[in-house]
Amino acid sequence: MDKYNIIKVNASHQYDVMVCNGMLPELGNVMSKLFDRCSIAILTDDIVDALYADTVIKSLKANGFRCIKHTIPNGESSKNMDSVLSFINFMASEQITRSDMVLALGGGVIGDMAGFASAIYLRGIKYIQVPTTLLAAVDSSVGGKTAVDISAGKNLIGAFHQPALVFCDTATLETLPANIMRDGFAEVIKYGIILDKDLYNNLLKKDSALLEQIISRCIEIKRDVVAADEFDKGERQLLNFGHTIGHSIELLSNFTITHGEAVAKGMVIAAKLGKECGYADVVEPIKNIVEMYGFDTYCPYSATEIYKVALSDKKRDKNNITVVLPESIGRCVLHTISTEEFYNLLNRIKL
Repeated sequence: MDKYNIIKVNASHQYDVMVCNGMLPELGNVMSKLFDRCSIAILTDDIVDALYADTVIKSLKANGFRCIKHTIPNGESSKNMDSVLSFINFMASEQITRSDMVLALGGGVIGDMAGFASAIYLRGIKYIQVPTTLLAAVDSSVGGKTAVDISAGKNLIGAFHQPALVFCDTATLETLPANIMRDGFAEVIKYGIILDKDLYNNLLKKDSALLEQIISRCIEIKRDVVAADEFDKGERQLLNFGHTIGHSIELLSNFTITHGEAVAKGMVIAAKLGKECGYADVVEPIKNIVEMYGFDTYCPYSATEIYKVALSDKKRDKNNITVVLPESIGRCVLHTISTEEFYNLLNRIKL
């Protein structure tokens, strides 16, 4: 296992995040040492299917696992209950049992859907995350948040369901289109701003040789936050930096603005809110780094539009909403305000 950087996550059960490069053909061998032979229901999308499904299936079958595969169209528009129910019906028709497993092969959409389906199918079965995007590798594959979107907002139907294993082969990132790779860097930048100034400073170097180190560091941060607050009652909400407003922007654009683009805009707006609330002025450092990574920070929506969608956000509690605001680079705080004050703040700053 010396070819892997193994990061142990302590949540409702302990599991490993295995970071490697070029080891995807060894997935079946790794799983055979960790799990009993069983049937594995693979959920993937049509783009990842063509790139990596054959490699994964060949490896799993060579090590005694039975594989079935369900493929959906790529993109956020597939992340809905209809797609989840289609996958669940597929598993039922293939007689997947509680002793079997789901394997998510793809980005954040696939991981969220596979995790949610495995949480509710037969009241819960094991699942494996095999992220193939930077965003999924550093964020959504770790921590057990699973969900789908509905018309009222993002991720409003979901469950906490930790994976049994995360297998992150960074070689899969080499086939990512530049815009999808860039999307993931919004989440990476987020980690630096909320909890790790050294990571932020490394990102300023834009050194591709540091990528695997940066991915591992992001996973370590996520691991520590999840261990302290698995069910999102306190500290874990820091990971929502840029997301309350970012999710509103995504939804308002009907997902033509990607998650990473929306989060980048959301982080800059959160910095402006923080300055307005009396925290340090870090608007320019945050704006500069997201622009350095190719993000447009312009918000095409009004304060009223953002506010109305944000009222459906999971961070809202009755007439209050909790937003994550930067106190400095490397440190953020949870700031709870009334929804009325939130609306007034949005109107006072230049989005």
